[in-house]
Amino acid sequence: LKKPNKRFSFFSFQNEINEVPFFDIQLPYELALKIFQYLGKTELGRCAQVSRTWKVLAEDEVLWYRLCQQEGYLLDTSISDHSCWKLALKDCRARERTLKTNWKNRIGAVSQLRYELGKILCDVHSCDGVVIAGYTSGAVRLWDTRTWDYTAPILEPMHGPGDAGPQPHVSFVRINSSLAVAAYEDGTVSVWSLMFGREPIHRYQHNQRIQALALGSEGATVVTASGFEVKVESPNDRGFWQTTETFEIQKLVNFLNLVPDVTGSPVTVAAAEDIVYLLKAEDPGKILHSVYGQPVTCLDVSTHEAAFGVKTFGWLLNEPNQILLYNLETSQCLKKMGNSTGDFTCVNLQNSPPNMVVTGNKDRRVRVFDLRKSESLCSLYAHQLGVSAVQMDDWKIVSGGEEGLVCVWDQRMGTKLWEMHARHPVRHVWFNSHSLITANIPDEKTPRGASITDDDLTVHCKHRGIIYAYEFSVDQLAVESVLPICRSSYDEVTGYNYNIGLAVPYDNI
Repeated sequence: LKKPNKRFSFFSFQNEINEVPFFDIQLPYELALKIFQYLGKTELGRCAQVSRTWKVLAEDEVLWYRLCQQEGYLLDTSISDHSCWKLALKDCRARERTLKTNWKNRIGAVSQLRYELGKILCDVHSCDGVVIAGYTSGAVRLWDTRTWDYTAPILEPMHGPGDAGPQPHVSFVRINSSLAVAAYEDGTVSVWSLMFGREPIHRYQHNQRIQALALGSEGATVVTASGFEVKVESPNDRGFWQTTETFEIQKLVNFLNLVPDVTGSPVTVAAAEDIVYLLKAEDPGKILHSVYGQPVTCLDVSTHEAAFGVKTFGWLLNEPNQILLYNLETSQCLKKMGNSTGDFTCVNLQNSPPNMVVTGNKDRRVRVFDLRKSESLCSLYAHQLGVSAVQMDDWKIVSGGEEGLVCVWDQRMGTKLWEMHARHPVRHVWFNSHSLITANIPDEKTPRGASITDDDLTVHCKHRGIIYAYEFSVDQLAVESVLPICRSSYDEVTGYNYNIGLAVPYDNI
């Protein structure tokens, strides 16, 4: 006799199940499946050991697809994309554990994003692994670290009729999923679409130098502040860019943020010395916070709240510097946090876990606050010259300092995992589950001793600034990754800065 196929008999048995025994009653399969949807992984594993019928029910693809979605894995997939969602969830969790181990032990690849022809680095921003950088030569360049694409395109400026001379320095750069924006020293703003090549799709001009630039995390809204004017630019229904709003304020803007996930007309939060404005079309001059003589030192916004640091009178009135949290809908102050003699230099609210905010201070400490209790969860002595950039997730903190040090911390243990140092202050920090972008940007844009000739680039090496890209999803030690100087894209006409990659190119060791 031929031995029956166990796999075939199991699936035949699964297809024949119409009712499931629940103690002393029989339930329809769909109703039993509805009950099992309230169970977690451990409970489903235990139920699978009860009987053959319960095993079929506990391993139903609908249950494991739902668990996979609940834990944040494979969100852009449908239930038909995998044949076994239990195995898919197991693989995702194993990959997450590997990434966490790589983060803690600094296992991965690191690369330097350099553009020597750009001269000195002026500003850096990133979004989902795509990095934009502006330079003193007026050049704006992109890198896509998701594909390790270091043959970065240079975004061409839109030349006017009188632009025959050298290009002005880049003041600010911003990027989101669809747009790249650069503001120049002469008040010019250029907007590029990441889908339509290197030529800008829009350009507009301010009469004075631009003090702040903001780009929405999604959509196509650009806000710039110059002098006492804040201008909002966005495309209309036909795709033509126009000035949608212009706000006149009383003081010069220091910080500018667009409120994310706003339906209708955009909402902007602007900090101008000791006044914080909530700028929207229906209420153009609304003041969110104002205390004379107490300037705002940092600012960040989320969908419903704004957090900013306030420099108080200090020891004169025995009043420490604080972080204030405001509700953007009611314009009420929700919390006052912190008790520091130093100025708060950076705050990250939008990228922090729910009900938490991370801050950096001139007193060299990184602090994490619980917004429900207004108290500090941890205080980390991080840097020698003050903290300049911070970001956190549910278990780690990455901070950058004025001395050029980047530190990675275990937030729950309060311990430093590792650190990296480079010349110049850290002005940009961004990370996700598998990658980290840091930028060391010089404060001095025209260093003493730099050559006045454009073709002598080696003089500027230590003055240029640097961008680091870390990738932790590969099993390769960061110190053993391929040196950037040995990479070549074959599209460089001449070799400069001793780029031996043009002579000895390779992709991997």
